[in-house]
Amino acid sequence: MEQRQDNIIHRIDWTIIILYGMLATMGWLAICGASHSYIETSFFEFFSQEERSGKQALWMGISMFAGLILLCIKKHTYRNLSGIIYIATLLVCILTIFIAKDIKGSHSWISIGSFSIQPAEFMKFATALTLAAFMGRRGFNMKDNSDFMKCVAIIMLPMLIIVAQNETGSALVYLSLFLVLYREGMTGIFLLMAISAIVFFVVGIKFNEEIFENLPLAIGPYAVTVLIQVFSIAMVKFWCKHGRTFIVLLAVNASVTLASYWIAVYLIGFNIMIIQYLLLTFNIVYLLLRMRIGKENSNLWVAIYIIGAIAFYNSCEYVMHNVLEKHQKVRIEVLLGLKDDLAGAGYNVHQSKIAIGSGGFIGKGFLNGTQTKLKYVPEQDTDFIFCTIGEEQGFLGSAFVLTVFVLFILRLIKLAERQGDIFGRVFGYTLASIFFFHFAINIGMVIGIMPVIGIPLPFFSYGGSSFLGFSILLFTFLRIDADRDGR
Repeated sequence: MEQRQDNIIHRIDWTIIILYGMLATMGWLAICGASHSYIETSFFEFFSQEERSGKQALWMGISMFAGLILLCIKKHTYRNLSGIIYIATLLVCILTIFIAKDIKGSHSWISIGSFSIQPAEFMKFATALTLAAFMGRRGFNMKDNSDFMKCVAIIMLPMLIIVAQNETGSALVYLSLFLVLYREGMTGIFLLMAISAIVFFVVGIKFNEEIFENLPLAIGPYAVTVLIQVFSIAMVKFWCKHGRTFIVLLAVNASVTLASYWIAVYLIGFNIMIIQYLLLTFNIVYLLLRMRIGKENSNLWVAIYIIGAIAFYNSCEYVMHNVLEKHQKVRIEVLLGLKDDLAGAGYNVHQSKIAIGSGGFIGKGFLNGTQTKLKYVPEQDTDFIFCTIGEEQGFLGSAFVLTVFVLFILRLIKLAERQGDIFGRVFGYTLASIFFFHFAINIGMVIGIMPVIGIPLPFFSYGGSSFLGFSILLFTFLRIDADRDGR
């Protein structure tokens, strides 16, 4: 027995453990800086259960103890129990909708005595484990539509339940798992669709009210139609690889678009959007004809993409004004520069930028952040914890934290690639994707280049459920990695 345990200890990747320890320690120090006031000077006050730093320290201890238990569970046990864990966690998340208290409009927290648990944080582990087990089974084929749709269902089901809890930020994390599907053979067209949807939304909404200087036409709609042409023609060239179809579409679209713009500006003023929609209609018809005559079956997906892109863009205005909550709409408008709301939706980000900028190159020092101590930034020890690092540790400290995070994520990718089976590799990539999404979105929203959607910074933001959930993901993968050669 001692021999076996000794083998497990030696087979654990200690590099990732060290990086985990560094992130956890720096995160706890950041919470100390964000949650304590000037009058609290005793070292032992940091561990008081009346303080957030003390509660976080307790959760860190619980998480590490849970990690030791997880390291004792064999790899095949995780695979075999994945379905049960997934269903059980789903049921708890559904139950949470009905029994959880309303906290700022969200029904996602279950109170247990003086503690509160957020089941959605553990749903990430259940989803990652189930997705890995399903994709790792014998006979799985990403090219099989049935298998692919089952993967999508595994990802989307918990996402929809968490949206029902009114936790949109937590739900969006599951979109990162599509990067795993791409790694395992999913066609890149789905990623292109996601990226283009974001581009269409941003360009269309931001420039919807801006008019061309020499045309009575909004820039947004026109720019989006041109982008749809560019994306779809690029798909024909690089994805479908149909040379003749590409040349015809490129020649017709480029010549007609340029000619119609020149005529409208210099000869006869008219609504050139009519020409743009006629061109998109021509593209769809030509693609379908080439599919029929030239047996270019992949053209169907490009035609569907064009139709979907047009429908998506024309629904953006409706979604902005009739679907999104008022605070969500304002946040998007502030992010896109359509509105200045420094006393409202833009307040957090504005104060966060001030705090980070005031830190300068080397920072004000631990517990010396004036913006932090005077509580100018709401949620400064949770979603906006990075502004505390920027103020107290400055550019050097912030850069160091970012470097450790990048090394941590790159190490996860390296461990995922060295797995001996699909189950281990997929689970490793789910971790890397989830951590990257949290890291990129949280830092982005703190510095004002991403919308504020309530995404915590792993191991830094205050929250026991968050810290424990991330730790469960990590230690489970460490055990899977230790058993990668079947031991």
